[in-house]
Amino acid sequence: MRTCEDCRRWHDTNPHLLENNTSVYQYNAAAKELVARWKYRGDYILLQALKNDVQEKWVKKGMKGQMLVTVPLSVEREKERGFNQSEAIIHLLGEKPVQLFERTHNEKQSKKGKKERMLAENPFKLIEPISSPVVIVDDIYTTGRTVRHMASLLRKNGCPSVSSFTIFR
Repeated sequence: MRTCEDCRRWHDTNPHLLENNTSVYQYNAAAKELVARWKYRGDYILLQALKNDVQEKWVKKGMKGQMLVTVPLSVEREKERGFNQSEAIIHLLGEKPVQLFERTHNEKQSKKGKKERMLAENPFKLIEPISSPVVIVDDIYTTGRTVRHMASLLRKNGCPSVSSFTIFR
């Protein structure tokens, strides 16, 4: 298993915040186009093309049956897209999404540079503390900031272990 530079840096800063991130594919130009069509242009069915690989990775990593936490969207963003990508991935896995967070800030992460993302304040509010291990599910792990914001709130409120699962890294 390879550890990226961002993850090494995060681990040095706070080694026990996030256990690990598992991704199915590398994020490249083709992935960027697929995500744009799926998330921003409403081609929802594209996710089905990834189903076998996503489910295979999920099972291979021994994550089946774990509590899967969604990354919340703002009301406006979800209305704009017509779906929450995190929930869509969890449904693709045949699992039940768990909503423990609300979004308190509405800025698009995709429009921010790496430095802006790293310095952003936590845009989430934990609405239901949990005392069992969880997996945060999202489409893309870019800098790790989204899952780490969520993991910090979970860990501060008694969650013993937080991992993440993303389609792209």
